[in-house]
Amino acid sequence: MNIIANPNKLRGFERSIKVENVSRRDIVKGLGIAGAFVLAAPLTSRPALAAYETGAGKMPHGVVVDPRVFVSIAPDGMVTIIAHRSEMGTGVRTSLPLIVAEEMEADWSRVHVQQAPGDEAKYGNQDTDGSRSTRHYLLPMRQIGACARTMLEAAAAKRWGVPATEVKAANHEVVHNASGRKIGFGELAADAAKEPVPNIDGLKLKDPKDFRYLGKGEVSIVDLRDITTGTARYGADVRLPGMKYAVIARPPVTGGKLVSFDGSEAMKVPGVEKVMEVKGWPWPSKFQPLGGVAVIARNTGAAIKGRDALKLIWDDGANGKYDSVSYRTELEAAARKPGLVVRKEGDVDAALKGADKVVVGEYYLPHLAHVSMEPPVAVANVKGDKAEIWAPVQSPGGTHEDVAKTLGIPVENVTVNVTLLGGGFGRKSKCDFALEAALLSKELGAPVKVQWTREDDVRHDFLHTVSVERIEAGLDKNGKVIAWRHRSVAPSIASTFAAGAVHQAPFELGMGLIDMPFEIANIQCENPEAAAHTRIGWFRSVSNIPRAFAVQSMVGEIAHATNRDQKEMLLELIGSPRIVNLSSVKDPWNYGEPYSSYPIDTARLRKVVELVAEKGEWGRSVPKGHGLGIAVHRSFVSYIATIVEVAVDEKGKLTVPRVDTAIDCGTFVNPERIQSQLEGAAVMGLSLAKYGEITFKDGKVQQKNLDDFPVIRIDESPRVTNVYIVPPGPETPPSGVGEPGVPPFAPALVNAIFAATGKRIRALPIGKQLET
Repeated sequence: MNIIANPNKLRGFERSIKVENVSRRDIVKGLGIAGAFVLAAPLTSRPALAAYETGAGKMPHGVVVDPRVFVSIAPDGMVTIIAHRSEMGTGVRTSLPLIVAEEMEADWSRVHVQQAPGDEAKYGNQDTDGSRSTRHYLLPMRQIGACARTMLEAAAAKRWGVPATEVKAANHEVVHNASGRKIGFGELAADAAKEPVPNIDGLKLKDPKDFRYLGKGEVSIVDLRDITTGTARYGADVRLPGMKYAVIARPPVTGGKLVSFDGSEAMKVPGVEKVMEVKGWPWPSKFQPLGGVAVIARNTGAAIKGRDALKLIWDDGANGKYDSVSYRTELEAAARKPGLVVRKEGDVDAALKGADKVVVGEYYLPHLAHVSMEPPVAVANVKGDKAEIWAPVQSPGGTHEDVAKTLGIPVENVTVNVTLLGGGFGRKSKCDFALEAALLSKELGAPVKVQWTREDDVRHDFLHTVSVERIEAGLDKNGKVIAWRHRSVAPSIASTFAAGAVHQAPFELGMGLIDMPFEIANIQCENPEAAAHTRIGWFRSVSNIPRAFAVQSMVGEIAHATNRDQKEMLLELIGSPRIVNLSSVKDPWNYGEPYSSYPIDTARLRKVVELVAEKGEWGRSVPKGHGLGIAVHRSFVSYIATIVEVAVDEKGKLTVPRVDTAIDCGTFVNPERIQSQLEGAAVMGLSLAKYGEITFKDGKVQQKNLDDFPVIRIDESPRVTNVYIVPPGPETPPSGVGEPGVPPFAPALVNAIFAATGKRIRALPIGKQLET
């Protein structure tokens, strides 16, 4: 715990200002769109969550639990708490500091939140991805707050000459009840800073019944006013004295190389100062820049015009013939042949051969682009062997290290300042845009902003993988599923890191394939080969998107084939309440978490299905042309079920009047953010299902902007989105929220479309498939 003399000297975007509770839903309701949020049952008092094991310690640089790193108290009592994760709409810049404030008994109205720079040696792992922030840091942040509280109490006890057991921190001061004495945090700060940091093993954490903030949903995100009023500082807002502006012409085909360029016409554009080649790395090269030609100018507009005037000749290389149509045919052919067996229970071949009926479904999902609202952008200032970066990055620590390696300078000489992210979805986990800025700044000897246009963003993304999922389900004469074979064929994210990666990595296989929770006697999961021809990267919920689409669509198909209700069929397949045994799997990935803390619990899976069916009024009467669909999926160790109501008119126009989603994410911090994330997941899920598709011809991305890679507008969004949170059990650790809402949406949507129209959608996007 540190002492700071003047908290008002914190730099611009590093300070967050407390804001009024301007609810996003209040704004949306004014536009005629309604939503609801409820806890499924009232929260009851429960003992403080016991220490639970997570995979946090196995992440790069692990976890730091030290109040001296994360907490400062000024003499006036203002408490500054460090947020070491990146804010991109999940509320993490509020939630993690709020946990600290809760445990240390700080008054939230007297708390400043300060964004940490990228420095994992100091702060521990800073990767804001994988829906890990709360599940990995609820307990450490509580421990940090409890340490600070204990140090304040010890300082007060010494000042008064009383046992520490007789004093207690409460609402920003320490109280001695026996004498009625009170002393504020600010007055105690200097003495508390001299106290030893307590051993976390002996810390006493607050009883949740005494929480003032956690689980209440009454605290607005600290950035809300700035975001709402347009004063929030994003990456594109950074300005430095003497800064140059750059855009880059990159190879149109992944792995392509520059043959030659002529920049003479670009230099004639007013404001253009220089045209220069940018170093590229041979593909695959992790997150290193693609290379190309940079146009340097006095403003971004001039740089773009200059780039348009460049004369470029490229060698497209080995991926120059990549074509989405022919590649889909390759994937489908692979899915119809045996592949690498990654899970095997029983004898699927014999069971399918002896089945009374076999239902086959083959599902296709194309490449997807992230298209976050703010395209990639970074500012770099490199002077000698020192570099400073300003960027909206999801991995500040990783950027810190990669900049140092790329420039060949000591890591301690690099500073990475993290701005707000205008969306991320996994794209900004890759710091290629920051590396480009660093390389250009080093070459020019001046601060440089590299701005990606939307066209750059779409055409040079780390795309979500294309996929074919084929499922064969064998049924006995009573309609019971006795065999399940699932073949998943998709280029792997591993191909971004190493050449020749043709099988999906264990973490991809563990996203809805090998961890399929159905109670079926004969199961076989296979992974045929698929080579990558473009950059593949993390995307919100990653491989769970195609797996949930396939598995839950197949549930709908089996229900129809057996004349069963979708929900009842789903519950029958989930089977009895149990912990799923994956002993037949060689490397059962579980989102990096120990199975002891986060098993696959079908009781919890059944619960969200039953809850959403009850609250969402499953089976209710709907008008002609309407239909209901249901789907459930476990991802990021959370359980989510969704019901979608669709309306399809006589011309095939699709609308979504209502969405209901139930989530079991264990112990939670801020229910308002859970609601927000699931509302956003419904919007994103609908957008991807209706329109999301990146295609290739001659190795080049065919889409360029939101006119040909559209996202849904507000008038297309679900009219009502209801969210139901399952109250946690007394020892249920927290799990993911940011990503799990996306996977069940599309299958619930297509199941609803089938109920409304009788038409089965097996390939996304829906596009014009419903038009008559």
